Amino acid sequence: MSPQITPRSEISNSANTNAQTQTRKADHLRICLDEDVQFRQQTNGLDRYRFTHCCLPELNRDDIDLTTSFLGKKLQAPLLISSMTGGTAQAKMINQRLAIAAQQFNIAMGVGSQRVAVENPQVADTFAVRSLAPDILLFANLGAVQLNYDYGLEQCQRVVDLLEANALILHLNPLQECIQTEGDTNFRGLLDKIKTLCTKLPIPVIAKEVGNGISATMATRLLEAGVAAIDVAGAGGTSWAKIEGERAADPCQRRLGETFADWGLPTAECITRIRMINSNVPLIASGGLRNGLEVAKAIALGADLAGLAWPFLQAAAESEQAVYRLVEILKAEISTVLFCTGNPTLTELKQSGVLEQIRG
Repeated sequence: MSPQITPRSEISNSANTNAQTQTRKADHLRICLDEDVQFRQQTNGLDRYRFTHCCLPELNRDDIDLTTSFLGKKLQAPLLISSMTGGTAQAKMINQRLAIAAQQFNIAMGVGSQRVAVENPQVADTFAVRSLAPDILLFANLGAVQLNYDYGLEQCQRVVDLLEANALILHLNPLQECIQTEGDTNFRGLLDKIKTLCTKLPIPVIAKEVGNGISATMATRLLEAGVAAIDVAGAGGTSWAKIEGERAADPCQRRLGETFADWGLPTAECITRIRMINSNVPLIASGGLRNGLEVAKAIALGADLAGLAWPFLQAAAESEQAVYRLVEILKAEISTVLFCTGNPTLTELKQSGVLEQIRG
């Protein structure tokens, strides 16, 4: 039997796709680090809440306990280094610094979309951080829309195995794909494919937006499809519309990026509305969180874990020590909230009712 020969055109198309994906990864890092791509007016909504100060907490601050658990794994603080990057030499350095810190402080971590590693296995090592962080809660990551572009259980299992991950994030990014010059915009029938994947993949699946939020209605549909957790990734932080508009050459795509720069549901609104309809779903709050006070607000509103991306990216681009300092600061800020509201644990903070919405 004659050996099968891949047509030159297919080799060329594959190479072009790989190159486009890697270039996009490099562009994303550069733009996030060097340009102002934050939401312009829309906030994460947490500024509309404040804690009731307790002038006599009757606690020893040294006894404050920040430990929690998520998807069955114990963490030393309710922090997630949110999914960001991979696929380039700079991304490898950033992921390694983040993983070392996550191991040191026993917090959770996700990596950026691993599509580039599926298309080009030579860059798989830019994601593979398990050897540096053998004990952490670690999330693999793929765009859910890829299930409509020839991805299936095999590719999902491949990225999970590469990372030795505890769960797989399927990120949902329709707005980003609309503005991305080479975006994948066929989302038809995707929910059924997510449902099939959830039944076949041997680890939990987490549904995550990328900065425009998940509504209570969509959270319900995703949970019914079998996802194990929701990461709301609401509006108010980094605007992927602005990022894709910034890197677009086409004037229409650049205009779309400007028009929809503030599009989305604020993080706080996503948390509260999802909790109103489901009190038990493991819930991650991300989207514009910048400090431990906002983390504590998100936890008090009902989140189980709080994800931060941009602050960790800035720190990791500087040094490993900068990431360490950031985690220590975040923990100190969360601990201060607990102490100054008279709550020794995160569970008691959630149950205390000390967070109130500011009226007017």
